[in-house]
Amino acid sequence: MTSLGDVVDASRQVAATRSRSQKVAILAGLLRKLEPSEVPIAVAFLAGVPRQGRIGIGYSTLRAIAPARAPAGGVAQAALEVIEVDRAIDEIVALAGSGSARRRSQRLEALLARATPEEVEFVGRLLTGELRQGALAGIMADAIASAAEVPSELVRRALMLSGNLSRTADIALAAGGEGLRGVGFEVFRPILPMLASTANNVAEAVEGFACASVEWKLDGIRVQIHRRAREVRIYTRNLNDITAALPGVVQAVLALPLEQAVLDGEALWMAEGGPASFQETVSRIDRDAPPEGIVTFLFDLLHLEGEDLLDTPLRVRAERLQAVAPGLTIPRVLTSDPETARGVLEESLQAGHEGVVVKDAASLYAAGRRGGAWRKVKPVQTYDLVVLGAEWGHGRRQGWLSNLHLGARDPGTGGFAMVGKCFKGLTDELLEWQTRELLARETERRGIAVLVRPELVVEIAIDGVQVSTRYPGGIALRFARVKRYRPDKRADEADSIEELRRLLPHRV
Repeated sequence: MTSLGDVVDASRQVAATRSRSQKVAILAGLLRKLEPSEVPIAVAFLAGVPRQGRIGIGYSTLRAIAPARAPAGGVAQAALEVIEVDRAIDEIVALAGSGSARRRSQRLEALLARATPEEVEFVGRLLTGELRQGALAGIMADAIASAAEVPSELVRRALMLSGNLSRTADIALAAGGEGLRGVGFEVFRPILPMLASTANNVAEAVEGFACASVEWKLDGIRVQIHRRAREVRIYTRNLNDITAALPGVVQAVLALPLEQAVLDGEALWMAEGGPASFQETVSRIDRDAPPEGIVTFLFDLLHLEGEDLLDTPLRVRAERLQAVAPGLTIPRVLTSDPETARGVLEESLQAGHEGVVVKDAASLYAAGRRGGAWRKVKPVQTYDLVVLGAEWGHGRRQGWLSNLHLGARDPGTGGFAMVGKCFKGLTDELLEWQTRELLARETERRGIAVLVRPELVVEIAIDGVQVSTRYPGGIALRFARVKRYRPDKRADEADSIEELRRLLPHRV
């Protein structure tokens, strides 16, 4: 059996290097040593979330049991095994009812009493969601491929179809390439959505493709809709089931002349004056949106009547979608002419929407990836960044966390590179909300700054970027202002530092 100490050592080594290839080598070396039953557990630990997901253990619980542990923070030598830590988490999750908080604390205390100081720290960060060692999905997928001696593309495709990193690792190391090739698309098992990168303008986006599908870009909630016969389920971009909150979407899809399909689209609240903001749509859904309020827009077809379409060109998928759902399909034009594309952009803006998404008409559906095949274009450049911390305000903002520390995803390290600060665009309501949410994620304080777990994604409008030696990424945002928070996005879906660097006249 593998000790937790081996996983902790690998985590520390990964965090200590910026080299992607070295991270992959460290993780692959650990994976090769694991027992089959330990693989999904260790992969989940290294990815930063236990196999059971968030389990309700917070900083207050950890602080409360700290005095009961040995003064040094743990025992001298490693005694915990990966399997028993996972079992302990299972037991903690199962505890419910009156007095369950106390019993959870006691079970965790008993576990940590046998841990080294390094293991105590690791488990604490794991359970509170603070574990950041750079083992994000892409790096771990490459490590799995190396350990199983299979092509990375095969692992990534299986991950795309299963949506589960631990399950993918289990299959790869137990059954190799044959097992991975057997992972197929299943109705009612959602896959990660294909994502769009950012383009400066429509002409630039269109000219990159022989033929482009230029589609309206809406400010709604991304939904993946699965239907089999009279059963419909709706999933968010994070693969959460929100079927019960969208009865109108269920009704619209049930009205389509088909038996089985998987559809990609947006759910959007349409107010009297036109499309509502993203926040209004979210609030309507949170209040159990009435069926007539939320409008269904579809832009892709991933499966139809038993046939998977992920490897079918977008042009063909669009034609088939139009044939089965003409009343729900988002407006789009196939063109290679920049002027025609600009016309679609103007129509979208006049209708009250955000802009357009320009897609390569020949592209296949690359789930879970933000590549160059889809490019979003908005009149104002906006980027999804991660909040790394905030500073206490002064004057009218006294008592609120105001000046945000913003980070872009850094694929090279698996972490986030700070690219600037921002305090503009914050209403009193938003200041109150973000202060509460940030304090709930606090990890440490440095002067007036409160550092937080990198979980909240915020959409930031900018006028561009400039070279800067102040931040590790080598760039800084120009005239940044908050547009909105994105509770529908995970931190690992934020825009990358490389996407921001593309805005420089001369790349750094």
